[in-house]
Amino acid sequence: MKQKIELLAPGGDVDSIKAAIVAGANAVYCGLERFNARNRASNITFENLQGILRLAHQQHCEVFLTLNIIFVDSEFPALIEVLNKLNNSGIDGIILQDLGLFHLLSTYFPRLKIHASTQLTTHNAGQIQFLHQLNASRVNLSRELNLNEIAALTALAHQHKVLTEVFVHGSLCLSFSGQCYMSSVNNGNSGNRGRCSQPCRDQYHTTRAGKDFPMNLKDNSAFLDILELAATGVDSFKIEGRIKQFHYVYSVVESWRQQLDRYYANRPIQSSNHELFNVFNRNFTNDYLHGTQGKNMFIDDPRDHSAIYLANLNDGATEEKLEQAKKTVYDDRTVIIQKVRDKIAPLNIDKVSLNLTASGTKDASLQLTIQSPDFEWVVYSDQNLAGNGTEALSVDGLLKRLKAINETSYSIKNLSVDEALNKLYLPFRSLTALKNEVILRLNNFRETLAPVFVPALKKHSWQAIKPTLSILISDKEDLHRYQKTDVAIYFQLPNSIKNQLADWITFFELNQRLIPWFPSVIIGADYQAALDFLQALQPRKIVTNNTGIAFEAFQRGIEWIAGPYMNTSNSFALITLLEKFNCSGAFLSNELSEVQLKSIKRPDNFQLYYSIYHPIVLMTSRQCLFHQVTGCDKTISNHDCLQHCQKEASITNLKKESFLLEKSKGNYHCLYNANNYLNTSVVKDIPHLFSGCLVDLRKINTHSTVSVNNVELIHLFENLLNNHPGAAGVLQNVIQETTCNQYQTGI
Repeated sequence: MKQKIELLAPGGDVDSIKAAIVAGANAVYCGLERFNARNRASNITFENLQGILRLAHQQHCEVFLTLNIIFVDSEFPALIEVLNKLNNSGIDGIILQDLGLFHLLSTYFPRLKIHASTQLTTHNAGQIQFLHQLNASRVNLSRELNLNEIAALTALAHQHKVLTEVFVHGSLCLSFSGQCYMSSVNNGNSGNRGRCSQPCRDQYHTTRAGKDFPMNLKDNSAFLDILELAATGVDSFKIEGRIKQFHYVYSVVESWRQQLDRYYANRPIQSSNHELFNVFNRNFTNDYLHGTQGKNMFIDDPRDHSAIYLANLNDGATEEKLEQAKKTVYDDRTVIIQKVRDKIAPLNIDKVSLNLTASGTKDASLQLTIQSPDFEWVVYSDQNLAGNGTEALSVDGLLKRLKAINETSYSIKNLSVDEALNKLYLPFRSLTALKNEVILRLNNFRETLAPVFVPALKKHSWQAIKPTLSILISDKEDLHRYQKTDVAIYFQLPNSIKNQLADWITFFELNQRLIPWFPSVIIGADYQAALDFLQALQPRKIVTNNTGIAFEAFQRGIEWIAGPYMNTSNSFALITLLEKFNCSGAFLSNELSEVQLKSIKRPDNFQLYYSIYHPIVLMTSRQCLFHQVTGCDKTISNHDCLQHCQKEASITNLKKESFLLEKSKGNYHCLYNANNYLNTSVVKDIPHLFSGCLVDLRKINTHSTVSVNNVELIHLFENLLNNHPGAAGVLQNVIQETTCNQYQTGI
């Protein structure tokens, strides 16, 4: 018998959720009005959620809630209130990114199933084990992975009883999810907070390669790859689209439902994806799945491709045929919209009205009859009615005692009370037990849990700390310049070291002062090479931006620090790192503002770090960023490109904002901000928090200029940390063209 694969659909609003259900989704994912990574979607209220759960469960469809953003400390009281409501809601899973939220759910809300969001950038075996350690029941794998990589990670996940899901249809991000800061830096709208403004899809000045939208990818679609994808063993096919409209959701889910049903029935799968062009698309690509990412994945137009596709079917997209195609697409969509409206019209998520009747006599049980359109049943009090007591039974009194029923997917429409009860009494404890029995039945005998109290975290002592200075470099040739300095030296390893593993081991053995710094993305054989590096070198300490390497360091007893691209943004995340993985310290996210940083409570025996000067990486991509900018002879970006390609270029948008594209040997493509980050205020503003401050001296050719050599620059930063008068002003004069926007705006 073939494995049943879940079809997981997006629900940006109530109509989209209904459309997904009637189209045949096995599960839907949706977000509340706060705390989810699609703030531009309409989203739903908690009252909506109750009705959605009832409707979906009646149709054998599960509902997963997205709380997949990073949080700041001030939000946790409101977040805990939401979790207490969800604890009794019957929700089937919570999708999350924040390491602090993992701690809350694991420790205080074990009833809620944890799903690891795509924002966690999961792409290697150690990350699967890291998330398993955090009690994740399923993991969304990175969209950049190929079939072999998906199969290997899924097999490992299943060994740990963890499910895997992959995105099979919808928009593609150019960056690895969770590792994009472009919108945050330039517009103050963090992708890690669900507010991405999609600057990668903006129009830019025409590039040397003749492109106006050089970072715009086609949409993802694995529709024709269902057999190969099913063979990987993956558990869930996930469709992107929580900001898409209901007719889009219906059309895509219905097509995938039919394709899956053909697969289960051993019938030939559909060999054409024609139907998927009827709704919004940017054309389609499956190149990540096949490991052939490259030039063919881009499209120089972010708008809807449907009319162009239809015109090309009719012998070419001439102006006349394009206009005809646009009309046909409009007419066809009008038909689809009406069809879906008719299908979802009968579906009701309103609370089910209950009619309650209370009756009874002295020295007998109180009898409460509950009637709905679908059932009628009677419950009895566990104690008898008495002729005296504290408060006689009345309509108002009973409504007050039974009001918790309205917090379920049901609501009390009418309550009738026999006149005889007005002179009778029932102990409060018995009435509470009666209410709990009613709620238990209404919730399909799922026990109602009392609100969880999460203790406030202890504030650390307000004592000024003199932070130490560290630097980050990545060129072996630069090392001799810093031999006479006293600063700690982090050395960044490339994304890929497998072809030079022995050389890297020898280099660090000869330079034992260096502390290895691991990047955020390490895939497949390169991840295994990183483990071999750890095994051979046995370093005393590392910094890692990759949770897979963090897990391995924890397992091997190596001291490790969480790097700045692990998106650590709150005190509960620090507890997770310390208690679950014996982490010795963490860099706090540079997305945080001064106010947000000040709220952080450092655990005992845990060090905090901050990068005060660095080139700002806006995104890391497995795609070649030069195809659409300068052009490239190769049409496919492969491992040879990863190892040997070394290029730089720049692009400028219509707002005259420039960005640097950089590809160095052994590394994935990166996009950098034009100006470096410089924060000379944080040491004075928050003197009690950081044990160390970082100065990033890697050779990234941004627009920022430095008028002294790096050794002199280190000395100036040491003056800043030593509180020398005027040190900040000197640095700001020496380093020109910098920014500190994130420290002001925060997330």
